[in-house]
Amino acid sequence: MQNIDPTTTLAWGKLQQHFEEIKEIKMQQLFSEEPQRFNDFSIHWEDFLVDFSKNRITRKTQELLLELAEECGLEEAINSYFGGESINRTENRPVLHTALRAKDSECVRVDGENVIPEVFEVKAKMEAFSNAIISGNTKGYSGKKFTDIVNIGIGGSDLGPAMVTEALGFYKNHLNIHYISNVDGDHVHEILKPLNPETTLFVIVSKTFTTQETLSNAITSRKWFLDSAPQEAVQKHFVAVSSNVEKVQDFGISKGNIFPMWEWVGGRFSLWSAVGLSVSLAVGFTKFNELLEGAHKMDVHFKKEPFIKNIPVQLALLSVWYNNFFKAESEVVIPYSQYLQKLPSYLQQAIMESNGKSIDRNGNPVGYETGNIIWGEPGTNSQHAFFQLIHQGTKLIPADFIGFKKSLFGDKGHHDKLMANYFAQTEALLKGKSQDEVKKELSKQGLKLEQIETLLPFKVFEGNKPTTSLLIEKLTPGSIGKLIAMYEHKIFVQGVIWNIFSYDQWGVELGKQLASKILKEINASDVSNHDDSTNNLLNSYLKK
Repeated sequence: MQNIDPTTTLAWGKLQQHFEEIKEIKMQQLFSEEPQRFNDFSIHWEDFLVDFSKNRITRKTQELLLELAEECGLEEAINSYFGGESINRTENRPVLHTALRAKDSECVRVDGENVIPEVFEVKAKMEAFSNAIISGNTKGYSGKKFTDIVNIGIGGSDLGPAMVTEALGFYKNHLNIHYISNVDGDHVHEILKPLNPETTLFVIVSKTFTTQETLSNAITSRKWFLDSAPQEAVQKHFVAVSSNVEKVQDFGISKGNIFPMWEWVGGRFSLWSAVGLSVSLAVGFTKFNELLEGAHKMDVHFKKEPFIKNIPVQLALLSVWYNNFFKAESEVVIPYSQYLQKLPSYLQQAIMESNGKSIDRNGNPVGYETGNIIWGEPGTNSQHAFFQLIHQGTKLIPADFIGFKKSLFGDKGHHDKLMANYFAQTEALLKGKSQDEVKKELSKQGLKLEQIETLLPFKVFEGNKPTTSLLIEKLTPGSIGKLIAMYEHKIFVQGVIWNIFSYDQWGVELGKQLASKILKEINASDVSNHDDSTNNLLNSYLKK
């Protein structure tokens, strides 16, 4: 991968000039002048329709953004990404979560060795384990079938599996799946409170098996379990996903119940690996594999499709356009499906931990904006919460709307109402409401001219708010796999353009180090020299 400051490219200069020319342009005008605008700015692919025509772009914008991608070496970077090169240079690691969903006939080499056979070995182990638990052939220490699965992890070891398990709730089997992540003791005890130790299986997910939150919760869970079970029962009720075999065995988990993790898979992109064991247990391995197959299809699309019709590339370039030229600081993701209520939280970690960087790949401070603040909630709930800010606030907030043509339970009446709101909101954000429209509306209500003039400025909507609509045939494991992989590749493209390393997360480490130091002080009731605020807060806490 080349290290190119994007602001030094010819395309960046052209984009800056172009932005000055069209920054006040109205999308309503573009639609009236371009009868084929939808066809020109939408992509039909498999069961996805991605419409980005309601964005503040022209053909020239698109051409210049593609020039920027070319000058920043995007094509070469994609080849490095899929080719197993150590593009995570600060940790000297490849970035190969795509290998976890590759076909068994493919060859992906790390340090000269094809990793695909090993990936499929782990998948076979996951399948056998999931089938045995789901069928009841593998039972707990007292001979009872498992009813509850508790996944203990944090960050990528929790957010991805938890999000996908909820997203695929329609396909879930009889097992109850629970997720413990926060080191807050109230959290772990609340989850454990209604469970039966005889029928509960714990899945501990930690690459190093040293993460403070995960280990604390695992130890508490084991203590709770051993309050009513013999020591030897731990091996029947606890399994681990980790690369630290020694520490896992010291915990009491047998080697046969350890599923491996690899250094070439980052935590926030690891749900496709054995980290997704809880998903496989929740919906069965067949459905979990369909999730992988959907992601693989998006991988192939991203790798091979020309950039003009490449969904992740186009979405990433739009983000660069708004972030770096319009200075839009945030993006909102609004899934019109309650099943996807955790998707915005998942994307917060995936995007903000990846691209929240201020040092470029040359080790120099960047002189331009990187990263995006990601937020969101499901529609229609969000319409009654924060849409006021998007419609009439002072901030420009590009929005992704995600909807499905078909509902899962087949309740057409409910789904038509849901999707009517999906379509109406993007239209309202585009068109707004003019003074003339407001005057006519208020006149019909019988208001006097003086009343109309008073209310007028409050009821006008500027419109011209950018949205991208993703309309998907149906929520299936395959479509969710495609959707997640789409955002993963969007992250990668943004990182390439911004000349940053997307796959390390050193910013996470400082707080962990200080927390370790402070915990020792709390345990010793001896506060050392911090800043005045921290000293006083700690002393107040110790007086509780």
